[in-house]
Amino acid sequence: MWYSTSSGRIELEMTLAEAKSASHMGECDDDVLALSKKPKIARQLAKIDPELLHSELQEFCVWDDDELLDHDQNLQRLLWIAAGDIVEIN
Repeated sequence: MWYSTSSGRIELEMTLAEAKSASHMGECDDDVLALSKKPKIARQLAKIDPELLHSELQEFCVWDDDELLDHDQNLQRLLWIAAGDIVEIN
């Protein structure tokens, strides 16, 4: 399954099972972190430019500029959003 940001400049691939593991009722932080450490996912996340990711996440109007300064946390946010979108459309 593929996730693409609204601009199409960032894409992530994961299985539906992986997406479901990081998008469910309740707290997802630990599950998103675990998913981010899977080699296939980690390789994809490592290629994402910090400035591009910051810009993409600003569009959500959920996090302020100070919160978006943490690239590692931004990667977790992106992965959580991607998982949620994949689960929602399937």
